[in-house]
Amino acid sequence: MAEDDLRILVVEDHPFQLIATQCLLESYGFTRLTTTDSAKGAMRQMLGADRPFDILLCDQCLPDLTGLDLVRFASQRGLIRQAIILSSLTMSELDELVKMATEHGLPLLGYLIKPLKQSEFRDLLTPAPT
Repeated sequence: MAEDDLRILVVEDHPFQLIATQCLLESYGFTRLTTTDSAKGAMRQMLGADRPFDILLCDQCLPDLTGLDLVRFASQRGLIRQAIILSSLTMSELDELVKMATEHGLPLLGYLIKPLKQSEFRDLLTPAPT
């Protein structure tokens, strides 16, 4: 799927990080972005959408719900196809999140360390060769 076809929901509670992530994604060619600053806002966006978002890109440390819990909520309801956690947690903490997501069958592609880097984002979107 081409960048401009992907529908991405970005959830970040820090205003600067939200704007920076949106600007970076747009500069990478991703134009179908929806942004919100809370899990509650994300739920509202997902429930009001006419079809599932292709990617939920969310901060792990949201004030109203963890990113992984938001992924679980959205996945169980068919509101997203895949998700990526964006965080400044340690690698070991993030690896543990991926492990928990895998154990629960969640569609988590992985995680990215803030600030978002184009090559790492694209690597997560590119399926591994079989």
